[in-house]
Formats: sequence, C-alpha cells, structure tokens
Amino acid sequence: MNNHIRYLLIGNSRLHWAEFENNTYKFTHTSLKDSLNKDINPSDLIWASVGNQSNLKLNKNNEVKTKDIDSINIPIHFGVDRALNCFCALKTIENPYKKNLLIADFGTTLSITKINNLGFVLGGQLIPGLKTQLKSMVANTKLLEFPDEIMIPSSDFLIDSKEAMLKGVCNSLSGVINSLFNPQEDILILCGGDSKLFGKLIKDQENPINIRPNLTIEGLILFSDSFFKKNKSC
Repeated sequence: MNNHIRYLLIGNSRLHWAEFENNTYKFTHTSLKDSLNKDINPSDLIWASVGNQSNLKLNKNNEVKTKDIDSINIPIHFGVDRALNCFCALKTIENPYKKNLLIADFGTTLSITKINNLGFVLGGQLIPGLKTQLKSMVANTKLLEFPDEIMIPSSDFLIDSKEAMLKGVCNSLSGVINSLFNPQEDILILCGGDSKLFGKLIKDQENPINIRPNLTIEGLILFSDSFFKKNKSC
C-alpha cells in the first residue's frame, strides 16, 4: 500500500474521499462543484465515478471501472459503485453459513443488489433515495416544502406536512428492504450516506445488520491495492 495514494468516488450528489492518516483511513465528503486541491497530485489519486466529473482534472489511467472488477460476476452495465459494494462485501463480511449478501446503498438512489456467497449477482432493485423522493414531492406539488431537518418521526400519523413527508418516504424505503430481506438466507448490509439513519429504523436483534456507510470507497481501496500493483499503473 502506498500511503501517499488518495481515493475518490464521484457520486451523483457528492464527492467521497479517502486518505490514509494516523494508521487508518479518513473519509470525507464534499460538494460536486469542488476542484482538486493543489496538494493532490492526479497521479496519486485513484478514482471511480458514477457522476459528473467535469470540474476535475483526473488521470484516466487511475480510473476503476466496472469491467475491471472481474473477480465477481457482475453485469458490465451495472454502475461501478454497485460493483465495488459487491466486491467489498464479499471480501470483508463474515459469512460462515454461505448466505446471500443483500446490499442496500442509501444514496441519491437506493440501489439494492443481491449476490450469492460466490460473488454471482442475482439482481436487485433501484428506488429513488430519501432526498430524491422529498425533492420530487416539493417539485411536483404546490404546497409542500422540503423538511428543515432530516430525521425519522416516531409517530405514524403526523399533522405537520414536513414530518408526514419524512415518515412516508422513510417507510417506503425501509419497507422495500424489509420485503426483500430473508434472515434465513441473507446477510443485510446497509451503506451510503443515509445508512446510519435507516439502520435505526431497520432493526433485527436476532440477525444483526451490517452498517458500513463507506463500503463503496472501502471497496475502491481494497480493489485498487491489488489491481494497480498488478498493472503497474501507480
């Protein structure tokens, strides 16, 4: 591992960074409008992208794409974020009973991907994410406003419109997970920016949920450490 290497995942709504610092990786998240800091050498930045990269001057030789991750059987049209999630989960989640891995990535889109213990992709679903659903309601109705704070109301029936929006969207997203998750067959992994929030809502005491907010960029680190050594690109 080269400790000078930094990692960047370009998402649909944010830039996700990882840097080795004090014997561990520090993860940060910044605006899509940001440019590279002057102290970052593009040759020392390994990156992957599912979003717009127009503001960034990047080294194309350091890009990780879905087709590169050939140790798992994932369709080439899948986004690299889903491929990295599958790769990281397969390599790092303890699975002594050889269950399927059900990965729910709570980002701009809630992407759900199911793989078996051998890394074969069984399929998944794509659903508008928390903020995406809220923004859609605001954009397509006259009276609704975006909530001041993103939280999960405790009551089921709300008078305040913003709370009602939040509760309805949270129920729609957690309901999808609950309908797909079979604890006897699956291990559930939550990742992405809203994973901690939904980890509180999707609880299973007998079958603990793996909450890994930075699973995608952890996958980028894990994959690139061997990939670029093999290809001598870094």
